[in-house]
Formats: sequence, C-alpha cells, structure tokens
Amino acid sequence: MRRGGTARRRTTPGFCPLTRDNRTVPLQITASRPDPALLDLPWGTPLEDWEGPYLAHLPRGISRHVVRFVKVSGRVLAVKEIKEEIARQEYGLLRQLRRLEQPTVKPFGVISGRTTPEGQPLDACLLTRHLKFALPYRAVFSQRIQPDTARRLLDALAVLLVRLHLAGFWWGDVSLSNTLFRRDAGSFSAYLVDAETGQLLPTLTRGQRDHDLEIARVNIAGEFMDLAAMDGTPEDLDPITMSQRVIDRYEQLWGELTGAENFASEQRWRVDERIRRLNALGFDVDELSLSTDLAGTSIQIQPKVVDAGHHSRRLMRLTGLDVQENQARRLLNDLDSYRAGQGRQTESEEIVAHDWMAHVYEPIVSNVPPDLAGKLEPAEIFHEVLEHRWYMSEKAGRDVTTLWAFVDYLNTVLPKKRDEEAIVGVDTVEMPVVAMFDD
Repeated sequence: MRRGGTARRRTTPGFCPLTRDNRTVPLQITASRPDPALLDLPWGTPLEDWEGPYLAHLPRGISRHVVRFVKVSGRVLAVKEIKEEIARQEYGLLRQLRRLEQPTVKPFGVISGRTTPEGQPLDACLLTRHLKFALPYRAVFSQRIQPDTARRLLDALAVLLVRLHLAGFWWGDVSLSNTLFRRDAGSFSAYLVDAETGQLLPTLTRGQRDHDLEIARVNIAGEFMDLAAMDGTPEDLDPITMSQRVIDRYEQLWGELTGAENFASEQRWRVDERIRRLNALGFDVDELSLSTDLAGTSIQIQPKVVDAGHHSRRLMRLTGLDVQENQARRLLNDLDSYRAGQGRQTESEEIVAHDWMAHVYEPIVSNVPPDLAGKLEPAEIFHEVLEHRWYMSEKAGRDVTTLWAFVDYLNTVLPKKRDEEAIVGVDTVEMPVVAMFDD
C-alpha cells in the first residue's frame, strides 16, 4: 500500500471537445495549479512530431518513452508520453516523495483525453518541472572529466538510493539514465527522474533493498559498457568495477546511518561522536535508541530516524539560501571563518550571518555578468571562487583577497565553462561521448 493519500485532482478541459468512438471527450489537465497556457500546445499531435518555438532544446537522457522539453509561461517543463494509468500513478508518487522532501524532479501535471484530429486516441503526458543546472549522466560524461569525477557521480547515486530506501521507496529501475546530477561544491547531488516502476512502502525489507541493488549493478554496468563502446573509457573506469562501487558505497552509508554501535558506559562521548559523523555525511538524527545490558556496563546506540540536509537546513535558517548539501557545508565553513576572522564568536550567529551575506557572499554572486550567469548556480560559483582564491594564494605564497580571486576567476575560469542552465541545441541521446581525463 502506498503511503499518503491520493492527490486532489483539478481537471481543466482544453481545446474544443474531441470525438472518440462517437463520444465527446475533452482534453483534461490534472495539476495542483493548472496553467491555461498549456492549452496552446499541440496535444492532438504525437509528441515525437512536435516542433515549433515552444520547444526548449535541452539535454535528454535515454528513455523508453518519447520526452520533449517545452516552454510554458516562462518555465520549462519536461513532457513524457505514457499510458494514462502509469502517468497518474507516477504523478501521485512524485508528489508523495516531494512531500517527504526526497530529491526528485517536481511533478507539474498530467494531460489526458488526447486524440488526433482524426479521432485516434493518443497516450497521456506526464509533465514535470525542468531541474535547472541538472544534467543527465551522458551530458556530464560528454565533458572531459577525470575518473575521480566519475566516481563522485556514482557516490551521489549511492546517497540518493540510501535516502530513497530510508523513506520506504523501492525504485525498481535504478540507473544513471533515470537520474539527474547537479554539481555540488566539487561533488554531485543526484535526483530521481523516473519513478514509474517504484513503490512507496512503510519500510523496505532487506530483500527489497537487495533487489534494487542488483538492478543497479546490472544497469550501471550496462551503461558504462555503452559509453565504452561509443568512444572508449579509461581502464580504471571498468564497467563492473564502477557498478560495484555504487553497491559498496551504499552499504557503507547504510551501515553508518542505521547500524548499531556498542561501547562501554564510561564512553558516553561516543554518542556525540556518532551524531557528528552523521552530520558530516549531511544527515540529521531525529531520534536515537539507547539501551544497556543487564549489568549496565555497556551501551548500544542506534539511529532510529535520519534525514538528509543537516547543513542546507542550517544555512537556510541563517541566510535564507536554498542550496545543495555540499555547497551549504562549504558556505558555512566560509561563514565560520569570517566569524573567527572578525573576532565575533560571542555574537549572535544570525547577526554575523547577515553581515557575511552583505559583505562577502552577495558582492560575489550579484556581480556575475549576465552573459556568464547561466554557467553555474550562484552557490557553485561562490564555491569555485573560494577554491580559486586558495590556488592563487598558494601560488603567490600569501593570502589573496576574495574580491581579487573573483576578478581573476571571471577572466580566466568561468568563461571557459559550459552553460549548465541551458545547453541549447544539444541532444544527449545523440551526443558523442569523449574520453574522461580532465575535469
């Protein structure tokens, strides 16, 4: 049984009534907030035949269904043509996962009741919001990236799978193709894209989790074999090794998050140490289970409920910035350094954060030229400026100011990066894959 209730449906008829089997069938839009501009799209045409100025040419992953990106009321939507029952099921499941604060694309609506002008029925369409700055794995691998970067991408997928399993979601089709990736302070954050095979349960058994892991092992190995067959990959990106890495990283993280730990009663500091380790992984501990043996000489500790987003929530509380977890960690580190450098450790953290935003963060992100603003997210640009400052300081043998590092970064680094907000004219289904050597 799926967790949560069924989303309330708002149905908006569109176009003129269409005829199907001598019956009048109106186009139906099911969405939490229907947008009348959707009625301007050619729903009476098969999705693969769509063409026109409303199309947004963005990178697409490999999909068993036809997928197009369209521009509607200033936003970009992904449109997937699929059977109506499956579309509604996936729409509802994505809404539930979003309510559970899981990293997924945002569902927008379902279009049903489609027919051609001749009255032939067409499949329904599932609409999701385009995730800005996110790329399918083939777009990431089309760049010249180092093997270590590829491993970090796989680590992000392992973290995503752990998060989904902790929430009780059985994916059923774990793969790189069903995931989007956003750069996150030198690493990646992964987002679920395709949930049509998934189930949301109260908890998952070990067998259900193992089933997902085996699916991941087979699919990821196959995807790396496809990459190798197209243009070759370095030897240390062996498909079997890469797929096993996801499994190993998953098991490591799952054990850290859910495993029981025993220690002597006089070592109570290890309770705080366990929480700190979990926080370092980006997870909060909502509840801990502590138990002692009959003699009271040892204690067992086990996290009961863990949620991801420890650093991003803290940064949101202090600054209002909504960023990725590793980006939040990096920004918080700079905030803490600013606080120490100003000798303001005894002042309110909120007041210092306000000053840091006004004097450090905003002067950087608000002065990125418009023609470069689409290269990376603002928080990722700030992270890279901090990295650039470190390299410049090391080379100069002295501290370089953030402002000077920012000016040099704008001139020498950012213009060379590919626009990750919108890669116009690129279709990653047909995109050639190049060797992965330079990040």
